[in-house]
Amino acid sequence: MASPRRDLSRQAAWLVALVVVVIDQLSKAWALSHLGGAGSVPFLPGLLNLQLVFNSGAAFSLLTRSTGLLGLVSLAVAVALLAWIQRSAPLRFWQWLGAGLLLGGALGNGLDRWRLGTVVDFLAFVPIRFPIFNGADVAINLAVICIAFDLLRRHGPSPR
Repeated sequence: MASPRRDLSRQAAWLVALVVVVIDQLSKAWALSHLGGAGSVPFLPGLLNLQLVFNSGAAFSLLTRSTGLLGLVSLAVAVALLAWIQRSAPLRFWQWLGAGLLLGGALGNGLDRWRLGTVVDFLAFVPIRFPIFNGADVAINLAVICIAFDLLRRHGPSPR
């Protein structure tokens, strides 16, 4: 029988993933219905514009026109994360938060690839030239930060 703490950390990770997927998919649906042909629309002037683009590749447009392959990668990452969350000991805060963010981001972009054949991106930084991105991308990057923070806290710098 699983411990209550293990169940709680697993449920927290799944809840985070669900929230990420819902926010990501709702924001992309909004972008599709409101930004088509609008060009670049200021959202946070001088910082963030809204601009609808479609990405058939991965981050930074790597592997462009590899939607099938990237859809399989998204599915594999999601299945591996689900299995890891399900089988792991109780997760520490940064672990379940990172796992939930990563799972939600993989599912959010994976759903786009499976349904639309491309990923919907619409968030554009203004001050710097940076690829246009979406909520799932933000979640994936936050997941990397959470996981790195957890590793640094557990292992810390080497003693001298």
